[in-house]
Amino acid sequence: MNILLVEDDERISKFLVKGLGEAGYQMVLADSGEKARDLISTYDFDIILMDIMLPGLDGMQLTQIIRFKKNYTPILVLSALNSPDDKIKMLDLGADDYLSKPFHFEELISRIKALTRRNKLSYQEGSQLLRCGNLTIDTDLHKVVQDNKEIELSPTEYKLLTFLLENKNKVLSRTQILHNVWGIDFDSTTNVVDVYISYVRNKINETDQKIIHTIKGTGYLIKD
Repeated sequence: MNILLVEDDERISKFLVKGLGEAGYQMVLADSGEKARDLISTYDFDIILMDIMLPGLDGMQLTQIIRFKKNYTPILVLSALNSPDDKIKMLDLGADDYLSKPFHFEELISRIKALTRRNKLSYQEGSQLLRCGNLTIDTDLHKVVQDNKEIELSPTEYKLLTFLLENKNKVLSRTQILHNVWGIDFDSTTNVVDVYISYVRNKINETDQKIIHTIKGTGYLIKD
């Protein structure tokens, strides 16, 4: 497995390169966002481990660039920033998982295996079309189309709509959505799910058919 580590702290990078190398992974180190950007443009990686606070091009900007170029290599953020807002922002920009420093090395290995396994399975399954009425998602191309018109969604909006469609005709609680879309257990009082549901609703056309149904006191549902 080829891993790109984007980390400017020499002490941390040496520890991770040594530890992950001994665990059997091929490691490539970039100590700045600019170096990482150039490496990603030239080589393919199985996963990217990324710090946020980098000199010059930071982790947030780098994540935006990667996803803008339609590169869906899994991104695991390793950061000392551990507030819910920091985590939500990185996941909104397109990161797949977030591990706060300091962390247990065994947990890092577990997260790497989970993300790469999930990514490989999605490629093996090939192109999958999810449909509800006139709305279609091509999960292979990360493309959402309604009435032959492509809809531009942010990475988190795409994850949310895909999760709802994958569980069509099933009521999903806010807690389930938080766990599966954001991947982190947030305070159940947060309204981030409702906010993003409204974002998605504003981008899709529900004039002819209601697509996302609100289940009062519970959560949301997409049904035929």
